Amino acid sequence: MRVWAVANQKGGVGKTTTVVSLAGLLAEVGYRVLLIDLDPHGSLTSYFGYDPDEVELSVYDLLSGDVPVTAEGVTGLLRNTSHDSIKMIPASTALATLERKAISSQGMGLMIARALKQLDSQFDYVLIDSPPVLGVLMVNALAACEHLLVPVQTEFLALKGLERMLRTIHMINRARKNKLQYTIIPTFYDRRTQASVLSLRELHHQYPHEISNTVIPVDTKFRNASIRGVVPSDLDTSSRGVNAYARLLRTLLEQQKREAV
Repeated sequence: MRVWAVANQKGGVGKTTTVVSLAGLLAEVGYRVLLIDLDPHGSLTSYFGYDPDEVELSVYDLLSGDVPVTAEGVTGLLRNTSHDSIKMIPASTALATLERKAISSQGMGLMIARALKQLDSQFDYVLIDSPPVLGVLMVNALAACEHLLVPVQTEFLALKGLERMLRTIHMINRARKNKLQYTIIPTFYDRRTQASVLSLRELHHQYPHEISNTVIPVDTKFRNASIRGVVPSDLDTSSRGVNAYARLLRTLLEQQKREAV
């Protein structure tokens, strides 16, 4: 089972779109995929028709200790999505209260990693949607994952958010046994605007080895897929956005094979 986290310490950069797009493409080629929503805003949870304010069992119950970290306990959190090969552990808005509990609870930062060990035989890939704030939830995502995907909107304010995220990665790597590999993914690219073009150029200049060669364009089909609650590739396999994520996925899988060798 491979675990990818999607994170950035700035909101609105395309994290949830990245999660659902890659999940749909992985499922399309036969992989069993688990999605975990660690954002108290619950965008991923809402995407598939669940209400973060009312969901009965969520990742909050796991992190708060109300659900045991056993195969039976963690499996009981799984929810269906629009795709038969994709399951999800939803978020609850109560996640926002966990920071206070984390102060007095040792080991909470490793809860997701421990829970995923209970599901190892059930899934091929896990994608974690992280909150845009450094805290116990993001720490859980970074501690559990093997590869970090960092979507960055191609506009200059988003570049500042990326700097904060990279400082967090360096901090986490000091505590990890294996260095966390990451890929910067330019999103919301519009070649008609100077801001997008210049921001992309700056990203390549500052991070030539970490940035993906695939750029995710602005695509209204993402919004349409969200309205229907389906992964983008189920709505339109030929859209510009889906094709871009398909190229990104091929690169990630090829990189994964090289690392395995």
